[in-house]
Amino acid sequence: MPTSQTLERFIARVEENAHAEAVEEFYTSDASMQENQAPPRVGRDNHVARERALLARAKSVRSKCVRPVFASGDRVAIRWQFEFEWLDGSTTRMEEIACQRWEGERIAEETFFYDPAQRVPQKPPV
Repeated sequence: MPTSQTLERFIARVEENAHAEAVEEFYTSDASMQENQAPPRVGRDNHVARERALLARAKSVRSKCVRPVFASGDRVAIRWQFEFEWLDGSTTRMEEIACQRWEGERIAEETFFYDPAQRVPQKPPV
């Protein structure tokens, strides 16, 4: 179960847009991530690589935790809002709920719930 200080440090790292670094610092080596009902992806190194690849396609990212954060024992639920400006000038705004299972001070499992229609980039106004 994470301490409140650990949880706040994790949220701060994500809000700083240090997504890959947050994965390195706060996930177990064999952590699993799952989006909606897709098969889970396993392994912190894989997660870090995916985050870096995603961020390399973005001109800017804004990440915000919408409070309150819900924590009960080793389970945590966080509502996130993300705004991406892509290198081609298009934008994506997403809102999701992340449901996590922590092992001590690290995330072992995480499932993201969101509307997949949000992932479609919006073209810049002409």
